Formats: sequence, C-alpha cells, structure tokens
Amino acid sequence: MRGASENQTETPYKKARLSIQDTLDVVGGKWKLVLIFVLIDGKKRFNQLSREVGISPRILSKELQELEMNGLISRTVCHTKPVTVDYALTDYSKTLSDVVTTMCKWGERHREKIVGSD
Repeated sequence: MRGASENQTETPYKKARLSIQDTLDVVGGKWKLVLIFVLIDGKKRFNQLSREVGISPRILSKELQELEMNGLISRTVCHTKPVTVDYALTDYSKTLSDVVTTMCKWGERHREKIVGSD
C-alpha cells in the first residue's frame, strides 16, 4: 500500500497510468476479454470454453484461475458423474461492459480500416 506522502505527490498522469496498468494486469492478454465476452451468453463448461474460444486446456485453466481470483468469474463444481465445472460471469464482471463494448466497436472499425485499405 502506498503511503500518504506518496499519494500527495502523485500527478493525474501518473494516477491514470497506474490505473491503466492495473486494468491490464486484470484483463490484459490474448484471452481474458474474449473469455468474458463468450461468457456473456451464460455459464459454460470448461470443454465448451476451450472449443468455442480455441484455447488449449492448459492456458484456459490459467486464464480462468486469474479471472476467478480477480472476482470476474465464478466456478461451480457440479456433482455429476463425471464431475463437471461450470464457469459464469459475476455481477462484478458487469463493470467491464463499457470496456468490452468500446473494444468491440474499435475492433470493428480497425478491421474495416485495415481490410478496406488493400
């Protein structure tokens, strides 16, 4: 935790930079926002996520653990035979809806710009 004297010298630029770094630490990388987007439709099982997203089980497991650790998804063990696990978005993950929507729109415009420039 930062001390009070350090907070007093923090510029708006530095605070914004740290906020961006914090956000990227939680949702950055190739898969996290994609997984959040896929889970918007509702809960999914591990193998469903792996197939739908096209991610290896090892990487998927790591990404899901990090998303769960940050309170963005929930993991529910179903007492079936064999045992299955459902993953779903938490209420807290809804705070990312503006980010996901904005990134989708930007990605569409960027794809049009790049594909359209051929």
